[in-house]
Amino acid sequence: MKTTASIHTTNPPPQAAQARAELFRDRNFLWMTGGGALSMLGDQFTLIALPWLVLKMTGDTLVLGAVLALVSVPRALFILVGGAMVDRYSPKRVLMLTKHINTVLLGLLAALVFTGTLTLPMVYVLALGIGLATAFSIPSGTAMMPHVVPPRMLPAANSVMLGMRQLSMFIGPLLAGALIALFGDGSQGTGIHAGGIGAAFAFDALSFVLSAWTLSRVTTLARPAAPAGPAPAVWASIAQGLAHFWRDVELRTCFLYWGAVALLIMGPIHIAIPVLAASHPALGAAALGTMLGAHGAGTLLGMALSGAFPRLRLASLGLTILLVDALIGLLFMPMGQITAAWQGAGLMLAIGVLGGFVQVAVFTWIQQRVPPALLGRAMSLFMFIFMGVAPMSAAATGWVLRGITLGQLFAGCGALLLGLVAVALLASQMRHVGDTPAVAR
Repeated sequence: MKTTASIHTTNPPPQAAQARAELFRDRNFLWMTGGGALSMLGDQFTLIALPWLVLKMTGDTLVLGAVLALVSVPRALFILVGGAMVDRYSPKRVLMLTKHINTVLLGLLAALVFTGTLTLPMVYVLALGIGLATAFSIPSGTAMMPHVVPPRMLPAANSVMLGMRQLSMFIGPLLAGALIALFGDGSQGTGIHAGGIGAAFAFDALSFVLSAWTLSRVTTLARPAAPAGPAPAVWASIAQGLAHFWRDVELRTCFLYWGAVALLIMGPIHIAIPVLAASHPALGAAALGTMLGAHGAGTLLGMALSGAFPRLRLASLGLTILLVDALIGLLFMPMGQITAAWQGAGLMLAIGVLGGFVQVAVFTWIQQRVPPALLGRAMSLFMFIFMGVAPMSAAATGWVLRGITLGQLFAGCGALLLGLVAVALLASQMRHVGDTPAVAR
């Protein structure tokens, strides 16, 4: 591992191109990515529609924070349980069940919006159900790939899957914002009659139906024989996984750093951007879709650059992550001062490029570092940070926004991120984290 700050690159090895070519001849991978891409596209419609629905029904950021909390709190509380269940049974079985549950929940939400019978307590109940379902769908979905393709093809498979995810994050918000703007988002206080919002939920429900069918066509690889004896209880299984991750210094360092980023920066941003679009007279639902779509496009571009220069590093993976986060912090600071959609889109595009550049490397690094028997728990912990901690922080931000302005929030988040980078650089092992997987266990 290098300890001096230097930027270096190497060309992708020929094996990477060969593995990518093999992927697109693998029927299991094609079924997996096709259904996954459709489901991820549908998720973007709900990501736009749900906060917009709440803001149009109430206009209250505190209520929006409460709805986000009902999605995020059960997801955070049960996502580690979901990871243990994935390791005990299989990612495919757990993922299939969650697809059926989400179909029902989103279909019901769409029907209530279309009929104009949706009330705020119903939104609370459905948000709670969605949060519980995602606590199991996230670890099962992120643990699926090693069960679909052999290890030599895993980096290329992750690159394709994450690229598809980012493509959906580019196209989805644009389509969802246009759909809501075209078919109606409801006037203030009457958001339950918004046909565009109902159509967005209906599309997401349909995406779950179709992705469940494609998942049924996937044949998973044979799993290693389980150790003899009874399987440990769920909570004992979670404790076993957490103890293993804590003993791995580099995993522990990264998870703690990412947890701080999610709590202090990512959470507030989740709620601040929809509120910015809803409260500024020059913006709106289409502008929200444009800004989030620009972020998705930037992330996709960043992943493409990462694929073209897979070993581009500032001495190590850890130092590269810190540099990227410092630049993102600087870009977030002026976000609250924008007056037009193109300004927000430009900032979000740049932020996406930086974030996308490191995502593939981080994802593959975790999958290769963790033993297969612990992969479900590892990915559930990783996703707990970004899809459990961050939304809970976003919920609290709804209350914070009653006392500060959006400009102050964005500037403060950027400054906090810069401070975290400095602390991680000077007082942790983050700068020593490298791409090399741990010694096989």
